[in-house]
Amino acid sequence: MLTLTRKIGQKILIGNGIEIVVREIRGRQVRLGITAPLGLPVYREELYQQIADENARATTEISLEGLAQLPEPSAAPGSASSKPPKTV
Repeated sequence: MLTLTRKIGQKILIGNGIEIVVREIRGRQVRLGITAPLGLPVYREELYQQIADENARATTEISLEGLAQLPEPSAAPGSASSKPPKTV
């Protein structure tokens, strides 16, 4: 782990587009500003962990019985598995 000392207004640059700036220091709290490319999510650790836990729970709640009750997918028109139209 890299440990740095920064003063208010000083920045830390990560890669080609992530910038962290010390905005304010009040006692034991530090306010940081983070600039990152669009599409790159930035989360607080506790929120990230909550999302990861929800995703894990969602994937384990699927039961084989539940999957067996899902309807069979219908073949798309014109696909190799669809039946040819009836002729009269």
